[in-house]
Amino acid sequence: MALFALIITFAPSAYPISGSGYIYDQMLDAQVIVQRFLEKKLQVHPDVVRYLTEQGDATLIDQLVASLPHETLVVSPGHIPGLAPSRDGARFLPDPTCEVIKGKAGSVGNVESVQDYIHYFRDRHSRLGEMIRNRLAVIPIEALLKNSRFRQEAVGILGMISEVKTTTKGHRMTVIEDSTGHVPVLFNKDRPGFSDAESLLPDEVVGVRGTLSNDGRLFFADQLFRPDIPISHAPFLSERPGKAVLISDIHAGSTTFLAEAWQRFGAWLSESDVSYMLIAGDIVDGIGVYPGQEHELTISNIYEQYELVGSLLGELPSNIRIIISPGNHDVVRGAEPQPAIPCQFTGNYPKNCAFVENPALISLQGVQVLMYHGRSIDDMISLVPGASYEKPGPMMEGMLQRRHLASVYGRRTPIAADKQDKLLIDTVPEVLHTGHIHVTGITRYRGVLGINAGAWQSQTAFQKQMNVNPTPAQAVLLDLQTLVPEVLDFSAA
Repeated sequence: MALFALIITFAPSAYPISGSGYIYDQMLDAQVIVQRFLEKKLQVHPDVVRYLTEQGDATLIDQLVASLPHETLVVSPGHIPGLAPSRDGARFLPDPTCEVIKGKAGSVGNVESVQDYIHYFRDRHSRLGEMIRNRLAVIPIEALLKNSRFRQEAVGILGMISEVKTTTKGHRMTVIEDSTGHVPVLFNKDRPGFSDAESLLPDEVVGVRGTLSNDGRLFFADQLFRPDIPISHAPFLSERPGKAVLISDIHAGSTTFLAEAWQRFGAWLSESDVSYMLIAGDIVDGIGVYPGQEHELTISNIYEQYELVGSLLGELPSNIRIIISPGNHDVVRGAEPQPAIPCQFTGNYPKNCAFVENPALISLQGVQVLMYHGRSIDDMISLVPGASYEKPGPMMEGMLQRRHLASVYGRRTPIAADKQDKLLIDTVPEVLHTGHIHVTGITRYRGVLGINAGAWQSQTAFQKQMNVNPTPAQAVLLDLQTLVPEVLDFSAA
């Protein structure tokens, strides 16, 4: 997706004419950094390696080594001098303790004209680009191409990927575009860090440090920058006891809905000390979602499907606060962000249920949980080498690295443009809660806990055809004081 009429103005002083520090005399790559630490009989965390490559200053290695405690074996981000743990945004204890920060019902707008797409991609480029500018000095692409003094000098550029492909020799070729122009960028497979380039997606915003060829027709990449989670990120922990259970994909009305497992789950909840339950979409199986679905339904009326879920939730303890967001099987529009499930379908739901949009940011006693159904995982699996439905962890990490829930436009994940990109991960949450692929997965990336909840539906005919093996009837219990998750399995009595 091109930026087309993206309007971002650059003052003439936005890039240097001489001696600005945009030129890097010596490139530090990962292999050199790791070897330097091995010479000191030290192992080094990948985040430290990335930090040092971004800084481009070899003297920092000696400074870091000199500051290490005597018995250090592995150099972690916490050892970097001056890099104090910090939290992205203030955390307040709300009243009530469960609060919808973003994604309240009614906040999703409608696309009114093609101009909305211009605003949408301009907003994405601007906000994600600002996260990269903090770590990479950049020049506009137009200035890079027109000013011959930048040829064969190490400089930084920033933009949105409009094309990405693999060459016949296995290199990664992309086109990066900003508001002033575009340039082909080559990531050499023999360069350190090529694995990052292999996972590049169309329409994500990146920064690249490298050099322009003599003829000005190709930019050779040395290093890739993504918006990413700061390595100093420190998650907030609740000051008082509290537990939440995270689930998704109930798929009520399907022939494969696991009613007995759900009853066991409900019985456990009745005896538990859980205060909150978050459901990340697809609470019903829906009607006409895919060809032939009518043959896999026990309830063919959409209103009756939602009535069943209301009855199931009504049997749960009334003191549990239940937050429900939609998914691609629910009755709302398929384009993301999705509006909350309309009230005409939820008339029999208990009063402890609240309906939010997809995505939504929820505060539980100050612990922020970003709920997203996860349809974009389909696009990531189709485009990222080695990605798999059975390994949701890397997909959640990819969203966090890009600071975006659905980078790719125009493929399996429909996106409705708005003046602001509501799929962008602005504030860093404590937890990213996804679903959609029916496989339970847990990961932890730079202080953010990623939880992909399983489903309450056994393997479908489509999943069998795609060789997807779900992990049904599982819920993830989260302690808000420790952010330690526990997978609970209700598949057997």
